[in-house]
Amino acid sequence: MIQQIKKGITYAESTEADAKVRATVEQMLADVAKRGDATVRELSARLDHWSPESFRLSPEQIESIIATLPQQVIDDITFAQTQIRNFAQIQRASIQDVEVETLPGVFLGHKNIPVNSVGCYVPGGRYPMVASAHMSVLTAKVAGVKRVIACTPPIKGEIPAATVAAMSMAGADEIYLLGGVQAVAMMALGTETVDSVDMLVGPGNAYVAEAKRQLYGKVGIDLFAGPTETLVIADDTCDVRTCATDLLGQAEHGPTSPAILLTSSPTIAHGIEAEIDRQLQTLPTADVASVAWRDYGQVILVDTVDELILEADRIASEHVQVMTENPRLFLDRMTNYGGLFLGEKTNVAFGDKVIGTNHTLPTKEAARYTGGLWVGKFLKTCTYQEIRTPEASALIGDYCSRLCAIENFWGHKAQADLRVERYGQHEPEPVS
Repeated sequence: MIQQIKKGITYAESTEADAKVRATVEQMLADVAKRGDATVRELSARLDHWSPESFRLSPEQIESIIATLPQQVIDDITFAQTQIRNFAQIQRASIQDVEVETLPGVFLGHKNIPVNSVGCYVPGGRYPMVASAHMSVLTAKVAGVKRVIACTPPIKGEIPAATVAAMSMAGADEIYLLGGVQAVAMMALGTETVDSVDMLVGPGNAYVAEAKRQLYGKVGIDLFAGPTETLVIADDTCDVRTCATDLLGQAEHGPTSPAILLTSSPTIAHGIEAEIDRQLQTLPTADVASVAWRDYGQVILVDTVDELILEADRIASEHVQVMTENPRLFLDRMTNYGGLFLGEKTNVAFGDKVIGTNHTLPTKEAARYTGGLWVGKFLKTCTYQEIRTPEASALIGDYCSRLCAIENFWGHKAQADLRVERYGQHEPEPVS
């Protein structure tokens, strides 16, 4: 039996992506498309109080910014990027071009071609998202993208030095201190001084997410991103303190971030509220995490492992943390998740920051049909065909002609008939 102990606001009930956001973003994009750099500068000055001589950082500026950081910060970024690069390289090596002779003289294949240019948005605001530079810039470079540009906003007029360092160390070709819709629009649409990109990636607030949605088609995007989500699955082998810690660890992302506890333990289900309240007393980000838990937190109690798996697949969360007696059972049986974190020794923060997998993952139940950002997202799998013998051309043409006639595609049929006429009476080449 499935019991809803605590009910939170669902996406269907949420009005975050409302008409006001859509209209505001639409106007901002139209202004950038019409007036380019001037609009970008006006928006940055109005929204971020930031209007330097150039938004793009020079190599000398980047070098001096990095020099302000303690060596430990550089070492930690290096360690994280090594893990992420290693796994991305393994993923890239798993993606192979193919070519096969499907019939005598008929060759089909595909090539995996990197996108030529990518724009990476790295959020700032309350949290300077250093790790997002690794996940976007570095992964694109491993995929073979020739030009990767990156934008991050100033934070209260200050340069986020660690983020700039991470962008540079990841291999960004151009770095801009620019945030919000204006940054996304500049990268996607281009201006007098900035060439447009072919693809946009990276998380952001509701306005950035809406801008990416409206720009999709003009450019490619990684995902339609919503607020960070986490699902903690626990049984009696886990404890309430760990569950509460891991729920709040993701709820702090924002006041609309769903954090869901799915458990077969009545002790955990009925004890989680008190433990959440206790931890909120000392959590520095309690002002955000408490609101997220109050409004979007859920507690679901079930009886069986089968029900745990059934509910987890229904929820299709961005992050799914499994702390049960047999966590790999969920790896074997679950089908809907962004990222799976198996066992109490693992947690979502490891994946967000350092372990090596990509932290840009599907939200709002999109895990039902897509995975997250990875090296393959930056590749176009493009097919090609080649017929090398006249006999094969006539054979395929014969079938094609009749199939085109069924569909009344007479121009298509003429293409096929020409090859049948030209190659159908061709004498086979003698065997030497």
